Amino acid sequence: MRPLTPEDLLPLAEFAARRREFFDSLVRYLDRYRRVRIGPRLTLVFENRQTLWFRVQDVIRVARLSEGARLQEELDIYNRLLPGPEMLQAALLIEVLDAARLTEELAPWRSLRGRALCLHIADQAVPASLRTCRVEDLQIGAAHWVQFAFNETNRRLLANFRLPARFEISHLDYKHVSPPLAEEVRQSLLEDLDLSDRDRLVAGKSA
Repeated sequence: MRPLTPEDLLPLAEFAARRREFFDSLVRYLDRYRRVRIGPRLTLVFENRQTLWFRVQDVIRVARLSEGARLQEELDIYNRLLPGPEMLQAALLIEVLDAARLTEELAPWRSLRGRALCLHIADQAVPASLRTCRVEDLQIGAAHWVQFAFNETNRRLLANFRLPARFEISHLDYKHVSPPLAEEVRQSLLEDLDLSDRDRLVAGKSA
């Protein structure tokens, strides 16, 4: 998926004036196409250029970045959250019920490993891999980054809306299955995979 560039961003003043409009639009988009709840405490939010755009714009607004080199550094960091070829990438958010007991609530999740989470399509499983796998990453707690690598077979299954697709997690005593993915969510995720293919094709032609 093509990285964001400075040309994709709005001027600080224009974004600040329209931030509420952009935020409300993002929430609607996430709820309809990019957010999947797994049980009472976990939520997957899948990243693409559209979701990342608001995140980057808001960071730039708060930090008031306008200098070219600093702006590019920030973009380089956040562009790592975009999915690579034949990949889906998501934030796995952990709901904290009591902020006063943050350390205690997050302690069981420090042993989380990617394969505890899978996308099941009919009788096929697409396991997650955990990107935040360093000790220091696992200490920070309330969000992890996960990837799902697709082959051609799994992508065709995801595109067959007659087959049920669900996320399932089994970690310690947290064992839950998401509702079946809506067609709108599946189509949005398929577009991520297709974009990766198209981007590789464009890059190959321009090389």
